[in-house]
Amino acid sequence: MAPQAAQQSRIAELIAEHSALEGPMLPILHAVQAEFGHVPAEALPQIADALNISRAEAQGVMSFYHDFRDHPAGRHVLKICRAEACQAMGSEALAAAAKVRFGIDWHGTTANGALTLEPVFCLGLCACAPAAMLDGQVIGRVDAARLDQIATEAGA
Repeated sequence: MAPQAAQQSRIAELIAEHSALEGPMLPILHAVQAEFGHVPAEALPQIADALNISRAEAQGVMSFYHDFRDHPAGRHVLKICRAEACQAMGSEALAAAAKVRFGIDWHGTTANGALTLEPVFCLGLCACAPAAMLDGQVIGRVDAARLDQIATEAGA
């Protein structure tokens, strides 16, 4: 089976596994992203057809939620908190330093594919602001030195 056909077949399986749920759109998108590391553009028409909604509606739902990606992320994902408590403790400067350090903007991936940088709005670590999350692990009191350490660990 050709790679494209295999992908479409797997997407159809994921849709079928979740379509009986109440409000199946988000579970389907999560399942597709978990399977492929992103939601391929080819998946949206399949999802829209299966749920009897327009392709624009499917795209609108996907683009509304920041956790869904339309392209693969890097090997590591660094999320920097943008909520008020972290902003008050320097997360804006941290974010600016990260963008310069990695040479990317939000949702960008380093040229070597090592790291994707994403904004997040509250990690629940307000007392240890500014906070970040690397590959699902929260990190408190992130400063320039810790950012350099994260970059080294991630190979970025």
